[in-house]
Amino acid sequence: MLYFGIDWSRNKHQLCIRNDAGATISQMTFAHSLAGFHQLEAERCKLGVPPSECLVAIETAHNLVVDFMLERAYPVYIIPPQATAGYRNRQRLSGAHDDQSDAALLAGILRTDRASHRRVQPTSALFQQLQGLVRLIETLRRSIQRQASQLHAALLRTYPPAVDLFSDLTTYIALEFLAAYPTLAEAQRLSLEQFSDFCHQHGYKRRTLIARRYTHLLAPAPPVSPAVSQAYRVPIQTLAQVLLPQVQARAAALSQLSQLFAQHADAPVFSSLPGAGPLLAAALLVKFGEQRERFPSAAEAQALAGTCPVTKRSGQKKLIQFRWGCDKEFRRIAQQFAQASRQQSGWATAYWHDVRPACGSDSHAYRILANRWLAIIWKLWQTGKPYDEAYHVQQRALRRRPKSA
Repeated sequence: MLYFGIDWSRNKHQLCIRNDAGATISQMTFAHSLAGFHQLEAERCKLGVPPSECLVAIETAHNLVVDFMLERAYPVYIIPPQATAGYRNRQRLSGAHDDQSDAALLAGILRTDRASHRRVQPTSALFQQLQGLVRLIETLRRSIQRQASQLHAALLRTYPPAVDLFSDLTTYIALEFLAAYPTLAEAQRLSLEQFSDFCHQHGYKRRTLIARRYTHLLAPAPPVSPAVSQAYRVPIQTLAQVLLPQVQARAAALSQLSQLFAQHADAPVFSSLPGAGPLLAAALLVKFGEQRERFPSAAEAQALAGTCPVTKRSGQKKLIQFRWGCDKEFRRIAQQFAQASRQQSGWATAYWHDVRPACGSDSHAYRILANRWLAIIWKLWQTGKPYDEAYHVQQRALRRRPKSA
């Protein structure tokens, strides 16, 4: 068995190969290119060992070199950078390191502590598409949220009626209106007929509210000097124009995600979760993955999602702390689902109200509810059975029933 440690970077990678005894038998630098990948393959062939007996340690799963090695059946293990730093400090108190020493360290970690780290499993093409779309939607969400906050602040300064003129600032019609009428003076010059025509042209379906919207637009607002209004005109118009294609792209990605999610074998499990909806259901599927052995127990999924705390014990002392080291996106998705589940699940609502008094915030209570949900989802995921609210409530009642003497 050989152990490959790869210290990756954008343009090149450092490779260190160790044997079972821990001796370094090869070191090389190869380019992040097809020629460089073939150079790595040639080095393995020179050693006469098949890919299946070459265990690879690397700090990222999102790299072309990882895809290249998975396609050739190399066992690839992900070593989190925080773990690498811990091993490095254990070996070198000074903290000094370079690409060669890091590659050697990664190979050594895999040789001695392989059981503590996760092996990357190849996934289906459908799953990879779902994963890519979930990441794209999350990227667009963050971008939209950031720019919408900037737009909101600009409107509060010079154009307050536009903030809640329509149901949401990031709806198509709200952004189209701001792009066409980026100042309050321009908007208030519209007649009711012109405002109605604009709404009809942009597909506004709540026609009975048009007059109310128009009245809101004309309502007296704090005076803004023409100079300030003109100064904010271009920023407001530009932000609206920049946001509009992002909102449209996110809607298109959500539609595509919904179609692909329905094709996955695990879709019935995740779509049965109360309040999940197409986005959260698909996001939870992506976070759990396709390999059941990845999470041998619910506790491992909960730890990765950061919904359970970290307990430290030393002698008579016991300290329970917030879990910082986790997949923060997984935690956000789990908490968002926990919050949504209260709309459709009676037990989730009751559970949240039970734990809330002991929590310092709503977020803390939702994290506890999310932790409970992850245990349930893990069981459904392992068995392939859809969620049944009535069955779950019945099982909870049975577990709470006092035991007979």
